[in-house]
Amino acid sequence: MEKKKIIVGMRSLTEIRESNGIYVDKTRFIDYLENSAGTKVPVFLRPRRFGKSLTASMLHNYYDISKKNK
Repeated sequence: MEKKKIIVGMRSLTEIRESNGIYVDKTRFIDYLENSAGTKVPVFLRPRRFGKSLTASMLHNYYDISKKNK
């Protein structure tokens, strides 16, 4: 079994998957964003290098029908 790598600095979920990297799955928070966030437009206020772009990439991959089988 090949060991997975901790990849730092990648902003795309696709890049991490293709590089056999480790990604902490945050899809359980999608339900909260859709139903309980208290706003129609969520705003991600986080410090630099805190994963905002990666979270947006995860949401893009989650909702993109062309990536359904990946």
